[in-house]
Formats: sequence, structure tokens, C-alpha cells
Amino acid sequence: MVTFDTHPDRYAHWRLNVDGPVATLTLDVDEDRGLRPGYKLKLNSYDLGVDIELADALQRLRFEHPAVRCLVLTSGKDRMFCSGANIYMLGQSSHAWKVNFCKFTNETRNSFEDASRHSGLKSIAALNGTTAGGGYELALACDEILMVDDRSSTISLPRRQPPRDVTAKPKEFGDALARRTDALESSSRMEVSGKGIVLNALQRRVDANGLHYPNLDVLVDRAARNATFILRAPSTVGPDHPDAIVGAGDRWWPLAAARELDDAILLLRTNEGELGTWVLRTEGNPTVVLAVDGVLAAHGEHWLVRETIGLWRRTLSRLDVSSRSLFALIDRGSCFAGTLFELALAADRSYMLAPSDAVIAAPAGSVPA
Repeated sequence: MVTFDTHPDRYAHWRLNVDGPVATLTLDVDEDRGLRPGYKLKLNSYDLGVDIELADALQRLRFEHPAVRCLVLTSGKDRMFCSGANIYMLGQSSHAWKVNFCKFTNETRNSFEDASRHSGLKSIAALNGTTAGGGYELALACDEILMVDDRSSTISLPRRQPPRDVTAKPKEFGDALARRTDALESSSRMEVSGKGIVLNALQRRVDANGLHYPNLDVLVDRAARNATFILRAPSTVGPDHPDAIVGAGDRWWPLAAARELDDAILLLRTNEGELGTWVLRTEGNPTVVLAVDGVLAAHGEHWLVRETIGLWRRTLSRLDVSSRSLFALIDRGSCFAGTLFELALAADRSYMLAPSDAVIAAPAGSVPA
């Protein structure tokens, strides 16, 4: 089973270094540690495992190091930045695997642009060697590209697209990178006071019935080829002030629920290709969900609230392109309200339980049992 949770301490292919407002991600692929057997990740080529680490690093920068305003992407290999997706991995993969691999790769690249646009986290690709195919697509996701002019490093475009690189001679490369990093850092609108939070490992249990998290269950029926997502709302509104929200950390319901839902989507998309229908259900009090949304709206400028809203945006987008038939079941006890209403909107079709006469006659403002 392929999982998507990792930690910088366990990275095999990237090194993450944070120095004040600048972070550096160095690609140094271990060619013998591909996600699957049968190929070597030569020339800083990548497979899904390399991109899982990249996505994790970017997510941790946004939540654990919110004061970082500029990210430098570079390579630990001599004269080679990245040669793109590993062709031997692609050659031995099924069509479904390649589709999901490319989908996750695109979502990860889009996260760089999302971080720049919504979080002020600017990025620069420091191409200290040859860059080809998907490696250049990674560079294109950054705000700027700086390439070494050493008379041997080249660029191979994945598509017809005019390059926008700035070049520097090898002796000048370090100084040029420092200047561009300073400029990007200064251009960032991000202002964060205080430290980030810790993204702890997800509490996930996997059994024959599916996936189980504190706020989400995914029940699988392989005979019927479907999976039912049951997302539970909190019983109370929880913290309603930025200091208290930061104190709750990754246990804060909006953040915890988004992480769990995102993880479940990735696990099913990659490991359960035969489950072609996903049923979306919710449980809880819609009044509480709307109150939580009120907290999000009231403190949307706070960095942790902003990043949590952004994670919901990216998770819902991931759900929307998961190439599954999505059905929302709106029945008694459902809470498709506020942010959770977006789940129903993402579905191909929604089915709502017709209210009984008793519910129709209920006093205004009351919540059906």
C-alpha cells in the first residue's frame, strides 16, 4: 500500500534546510530507493516517492515554518538539476498508475504557484545543471529561474514554451542567487509573528473495512466497487481566537479534517483503482459547522487560518479531479453546510432525503433530529 505521509527525517531524495526567512530544498535522489522495484532513479530523475517528499516539504513550510518567505530549489548532483520523470518507471507502469502519478505531480507543481499567490511564499529554481522534461516543469512552477551558464548545462523543454531563465557564470552563480533570493524575500507580502505548528503523523487505521481517522471513516465495498466517505463535524465550535487556534495546532478541527480527507483521497486514488464510485456523507450539527466557518471568516487574515482555508481549497480541488463518480447523500443527521456544502457541490449528483411532515411543521430555526 502506497502512503503519502512522511517527514523530513525520513526523506530519501530531498534535503530541507530552513535559515530564517529562506528555505532551501536540495534534490539529491537516491537512485536505489525508488518507490517500486525494477528501476534506478538515475540522473536525479523522479518517481512518485520523490514527489511525495516534495509535497510534504512544501506543506510543512506553510504550516511549520510560516515565516519563510523564499524557497530555493536546487540540486545536490554535479551538473544535473533534474532529468524529469524516470522513463523506466513509466515504461513498467500501468496506464492507471501513470495517470495518478502525473495527476499528483501536477497538483504538487500547482501548490508552488498557490503558495506564491495566496501565502506570499516565493520560490526560485536554482538550476545548477542540466534540466529536462518534468524537471523543467518543476522549475516553471517557481516564480523565477536562475540557470548556471557553464557551457555544458542544457534545458530540454517538455513542450514548446519560451524559456524565462536568467543565467549566470559558475563563479557568479552564488552571488546572483543571493541577490534574487533577497529580492524575492523583500517582495513577499507575508508577515508572520510567532512560530508555526507541528504537523504530527495522522492517526490512521487501515482494516478490511477501509480507512479510519478521528474525524473521517472511509468504508469500502469491493464487491460493489464503491467507497463511502463519512466526515464528522465537531461537537463544539472549538477555539475562536487566533492564539487559541494556534494552541490547538493540528488538532483544530478544520485543519485535522482537511488533512484526513486529503490523505484518504490520495490513498484511494492510488491504491483502490477498482472503486469507481465514491459516496460522500456527513454527520453532525450544521449549526456548529456554520459557526466554525464564521471563525474562519472572522480571522481569515491570520496565517494559520489562511493556510487551513488554503488546504481545504486544494483538497476539494483534488477531489474534483479524482476521476471517480461522486454522489452526495443528504439525509437525516447530515451537515452539508458551509465548507462541507462544498462536498455536495463537488459531487456529480446529490440525493436528498425528502422531509417528513413532522420536519416540515417544525418551528422556524430548529434543527431536525
